[in-house]
Amino acid sequence: MWVRCPWCGRRDLSEFVWGDDASVVRPANAAAETDDAWTDYLYFRRGTPGVVAERWHHVHGCGAWFVVERDTRTNRWRSDG
Repeated sequence: MWVRCPWCGRRDLSEFVWGDDASVVRPANAAAETDDAWTDYLYFRRGTPGVVAERWHHVHGCGAWFVVERDTRTNRWRSDG
């Protein structure tokens, strides 16, 4: 599978490492959050099929982090070009 790095261009998937779900937002006031709110933030994700935003790290290339949209039903990346 190929991934298009915004800086290096089209590269093999083996050069990249998945970071996390880019749609999850860390609580603004972390000290004020309850244990239940932290549990939800850390462990529970929607997991619904469709297009998701993900952070990826070009670890064996330029070292950049970037966000890509991927359709979990087809595994097609919007960066595929």
